[in-house]
Order: sequence, then C-alpha cells, then structure tokens
Amino acid sequence: MTTFLAGAAQTDITPPLGTIINGEFVAFYAHTIHDPLFSKALVLQDDYTTLAIVMVDICAMDKEFIHEVKRDITALTGIPQENILIAATHTHYAGSILDLLGGPCDLPYRKSLGNKLVQSVLDAQHALQPAKLGFAAVNVPEHVVCRRYYMKDGYKAVNPVTGGLDMIKTNPAGGEAYIDRRASEVDTELSAIAIQSLEGDWISVLANYSMHYVGDCPNGMVTADYFGVFARHIAVNLDAGKHFVAMLSNGTSGEANIWDFLQPDRYPKGAHEKKELIGGDLAGKLSEQLKNIVWEPKPKLSGALQFVTLSVRKPSAAEVDAAKRIVSETDYRLINPDADAMVKIYAREQVFLNEYPDTIEFPVQALKIGTITIGGLGGEFFAETGLSLKKKIGSGKYFTITMANGYIGYIPPAHEIEKGGYETWRCRTSRIKEDGERVVRDALYEMARP
Repeated sequence: MTTFLAGAAQTDITPPLGTIINGEFVAFYAHTIHDPLFSKALVLQDDYTTLAIVMVDICAMDKEFIHEVKRDITALTGIPQENILIAATHTHYAGSILDLLGGPCDLPYRKSLGNKLVQSVLDAQHALQPAKLGFAAVNVPEHVVCRRYYMKDGYKAVNPVTGGLDMIKTNPAGGEAYIDRRASEVDTELSAIAIQSLEGDWISVLANYSMHYVGDCPNGMVTADYFGVFARHIAVNLDAGKHFVAMLSNGTSGEANIWDFLQPDRYPKGAHEKKELIGGDLAGKLSEQLKNIVWEPKPKLSGALQFVTLSVRKPSAAEVDAAKRIVSETDYRLINPDADAMVKIYAREQVFLNEYPDTIEFPVQALKIGTITIGGLGGEFFAETGLSLKKKIGSGKYFTITMANGYIGYIPPAHEIEKGGYETWRCRTSRIKEDGERVVRDALYEMARP
C-alpha cells in the first residue's frame, strides 16, 4: 500500500543592507528591508520516490549555482537531482547572485545563499508526516495583462541592438496615445497544489500565476513582492498553523505584468499598495476554491530532468566591432537607464555575448504528483508556451514553473522574436535562436504527457 508523506519549511534569506540588487538596467543597493525573503521547501514522498520543490525569493539563479545546491541536497538527503526543482519567484527586489544587464553579482550573498536553500530542504524533510494532496485552479484575469503592444503609425519603437524599428513596444511609457492593441494572450489561471495532514492540518500550498512581478516601490528596497503578500494572506485565510508554508511560483509570464498602459488608474499608486491588493485578492480567490478541493490521499510520485541543446543568437563580427567602439567611449558608472543609454547598455551585451559558446544545455523538468503534473523551465517564457502545454497535456491539472533549475533569460516563440520588443533584444538574457522555444516546449511535452 502506498504511503504519502509531505513536509514543508522555510529559511530566511533576507540580504543585509548594502547588498547589490539586480533585475534592472543598472545596479541598485539594498537600503531598506520592507519584508523578509525566504527559501521555501516542500518535500513529498511515497514508497519509492521523494521529490523536493524549492521556491526562492530572488530574481534569478544560474544553472551552475543550482547544480551545486542540488548536489549538496542529494548528498545530505538522498533525493536524486532529477527529483529536485529549485526556482526563483522573480522578485526584482532581492539580492543578486548573477550578472543581469548592468546589475552585477554580489559575491558574498551568493556564497551565503546556497547553504540556506539546502537547510530549507533538510527542515522540510525532517517535517515529513502522512498527508493528502489536492489540486485547485481558478481564473483570475483581473491582475495580468500583456505588456507588449502594437503601436499606431507615428511611433518609433527603436531596437537598441539593431538600430532599426520593432513592430512591438514593451511597456510604452510616454507613448500611451500611440497604443493600438495588446500583442498576445496571457495565462490568467491561478493554479495550486494543496497539502494537508491526514488530520486536516494545513502543511503547504504551492500556487502558480503567470504575472511577472508588481514592482510598486523604490529601487533598493528589499521585498518578496506580491509573492510574499499572497503567502501571508492565504495563511490567514486558511487559519493555518505556524508551520504552514505558502509558496507562489512564477508561471509563463515573459510578456505579462500589471503595468497597464491602457488602464493606468485601475490600481492605487502608493508604495506597496498594488502588491497588497493583488496578493491579497489572489489569496482570497484561491482560498475560496480550496473549500471544494478533492483530496488524493495516496498519490504516486515521479521526476524527470533532461538537458536539451539550444543554439545561441550571436552578433556578427561587424556588430561586435561597432559595439566595442561604443563601449570604449562609455563610462558605465554614469549610466542612467534612459533611451540613449540603452544603446550603450546593449553594446556591452554584444561584446560579452560574442565570448559565449555557440550552444547551451538547457534544463527541462517534469514532476508528476498523482494526477498533477508540474513542468520546470530555466528561463522566462511567454504565456503562449504555457497555454500550449496546458492544452496538449490535457489533464486540467498542469502548470509550468519558470526560472527553474537555471536561468538564461527570455525564450520567446519564433514569431515574437521577429516582431521585436524588449524581451527579444539580443543580449545575455535573450540569446536563444528562434527555434529554441519550440525545442523546449516539445521536450517538456514528451516528458509530461500522460
């Protein structure tokens, strides 16, 4: 007879003041701690298999860092690396452990972080107890919009890499009068796995929503963004105990946020007010859905991880030479992220990208938990990818966690790369050739299909 056990725990990973914060075009430094950051771990076990899912309040983590963490987890717990999913929430207000555009890595924080992730898994494993599991989903279209827009004639969407004009403008601040329409459909589903003890005590909720982040406070402030607000509210809504761990993962949100340039006044504008509203509303809607959950008392578990080879978009020799001239004339200490600076920032990216290998090995993961399937992808994918996987897998109990097991930036569908826009501008965080999204999506489907 199959026995199902579950345990959850969290470890504080809040960086000290002064830590570098990345996720923007230039570096910022932590000057205020608004709310704590966590590494949150969920360990699931049946008679034969153990899975570990770790959600980290951070912008991004590279594959090499995560490999070292997984190696240590495996050594201490025996959980195989293919059964461990480690992902970033993608808050843009956390410590930096890798270079992103103009935001460098904070080496002391990187060195301190790995052990904390490992500890969260050890604590979750120690908390294992007989449990039951269920799936819930609710449509929440109010809080996510496509941030890519087709613009009317007269607007010039300049591509800072090519110098040409894009068909699409991402986040067209100041150009609202020229907006024609949004460029694509977003994924509006809030999905979750929920775990209780056999006595009915809450152990954990792992939710998934495809909205980038909120970002409604000054740069340099440390916050888990709406991911943390959701966790706080759902714990209260469920009247959960002090050991309950709520986790909100980032879905396929590469082109989705809530900076709505068609309805700019739909949310309060004070610092942290928007994230409080959104995180609280998501928690409320999911809490209502959980009242009708159907439990799976003894789900079977499995995990699979593979690395697919993807080709890299690289600059030509002429483009590298032109970029080097710009870099040689630029003092990057004085850069302000305005339109003129974009050319200089992306010139630096071309010089760096020229030194990169022509291919990369990209992690693709599938975890099966009873009738539920979770995909894990190591980059930022558009909603089209996630919606396609949900439709093809067809169980109604599937979601994709992005920024999982590594991070290489945006992997848009080929036709979106053709249209241009910020997410497609060639750089270290948007470097995969046009067929990359299809290759990854097909690989995940083969791993995850029933």
